[in-house]
Amino acid sequence: MPSFRKKLWILIGSFVVLLLLVGAFALKNIQSPRLDYKTYQTLLQNGMIDRARITDGMVYLQSGSKEFVIPKELIDVQELYKSVPVSVVSDISQDMIDMGILLVLIFFVGYLLYYMRQQRKEPIPIKHQIQIAPMEQANDLKFEITPQVSDVTFEDVAGIDEVKEELEEIIDFLKNPQKYVEFGVRMPKGVLLVGPPGVGKTLIAKAVAGEAGAPFFYQSGSAFVQIYVGMGAKRVRELFAKAKEMAPSIIFIDEIDAVGKARGGMRNDEREATLNQLLTEMDGFEGSQGVIVIGATNKIEVLDEALLRPGRFDRRIFISLPNKEERKKILEIYLQKIPHSVEVDRLAQMSVGFSGAALASLVNEAALAALRKGKKKVELEDFEEVKDKVLFGKKKILVFSEREKEIQSIYQAAKALVSYWYGIDFEKISLIGTRLKEVDKEIVSRSDYLAKIKVYLAGYVALDLFFGEKFSNAAADLHFAKELAEEMVHRYGMGESLFAQSSDVVHILQEAQDELKKYLTSHQQLLQKIATCLRQKESITKEDIQGLQDALL
Repeated sequence: MPSFRKKLWILIGSFVVLLLLVGAFALKNIQSPRLDYKTYQTLLQNGMIDRARITDGMVYLQSGSKEFVIPKELIDVQELYKSVPVSVVSDISQDMIDMGILLVLIFFVGYLLYYMRQQRKEPIPIKHQIQIAPMEQANDLKFEITPQVSDVTFEDVAGIDEVKEELEEIIDFLKNPQKYVEFGVRMPKGVLLVGPPGVGKTLIAKAVAGEAGAPFFYQSGSAFVQIYVGMGAKRVRELFAKAKEMAPSIIFIDEIDAVGKARGGMRNDEREATLNQLLTEMDGFEGSQGVIVIGATNKIEVLDEALLRPGRFDRRIFISLPNKEERKKILEIYLQKIPHSVEVDRLAQMSVGFSGAALASLVNEAALAALRKGKKKVELEDFEEVKDKVLFGKKKILVFSEREKEIQSIYQAAKALVSYWYGIDFEKISLIGTRLKEVDKEIVSRSDYLAKIKVYLAGYVALDLFFGEKFSNAAADLHFAKELAEEMVHRYGMGESLFAQSSDVVHILQEAQDELKKYLTSHQQLLQKIATCLRQKESITKEDIQGLQDALL
């Protein structure tokens, strides 16, 4: 008996060592995923590379538990040395290590085969035979599919009256599918919500599910895109299978452009395999099964044509930023539980360009600002204080030298004066920023565009006028001015002729610059006073400019 146990332990140990050697050799030769240069720069700049190993031709990068590879000639090795620990391994050393492992593996397999051949005369009793279960694949990642029960209704979503009308039929179909089937009506299989970020596409989908009382399956488009072959398609199959089991139900795919981008060329990658599976699933189930697919995107132009054809996403609903009346309704919902003394109409007027999500953030930030000051109620000044923070994030206050402050004050003073003169509305202009008010206009004239271009060019012209030199602080405004001029010519035909010409863009910018020179030259005294006020107060309003102008008369 002891002899049998000894042989059994030898056999088990041999298998374990063999598996370890095979695993070591396999891991040594697994091809690490390749990086492109842009992704490499992103990892490096964000400190996501832990260490690097350089061979004669390739660089292996360790990021957490993953290893990536990039050709050595694509990167600046000296820059890499400054940022992360780097080790250098010659290809010859690497080959010797691999050869050593391979030789040990061959020797051990040969010894194990010899040992097993010697033991054939004394087979292991059946009751002691070892049954080895098959190993699960390492890349078989778990994919939890859990339906949600939405408690959101249309009463919780304001400013979407037109959208509600479009979705009422979908809700009725989910509630009473048999009525439509008996009448021979085929309801849309898919509804595509299109609109800028923050307008409430996810909230609208939840409201549809809540109104219909249907299970709600939420997935992000990026969740389907995997580096493992077949995983994305497998997830799509599982999602639709679960939705069919619980029909009537809703599948909501957020940011569907992540998986639904147009196919092209000869590529056949994992993303395209996933898209093909999605197309197949949307063709494969009938309306009677009670499954509605709702997709959301802000990039409809990049979606594959097959995804948009009739029979898949039949209905497209475009959701724009809320207008003034819609902003009022949204703000009233968010202000219900917050003590305040603010006219909602005034607040809606000052929040042009805000999405529903931005309005929610605005109310929350204003309430926090009031709480920090020990107030009992939120006031209008609290909203004005946090408005720029919500739109642009908290900005770092630059420390200017006296010379830089003088240059910057002339630059911003010119923008303030030109905005005031040409009727471009603004709340205040500071030394470090300009917040022009957006106007709710469906139709914009050439004069309106030119006035805005003049505001962007005002500081550039003023610095040349006062200092006889050009400065780098004009870069962003010059970019905006050129973009507006190009849009006027190429999109709206506001150039010299109907057909866009590059010379028309130059002509518009030159025309604006010439007019600015004349205007600012004749108003140098007022410009100087505005600049002085900016240096003292660091910001200026329309009322301040009006007062300075009256004082000169």
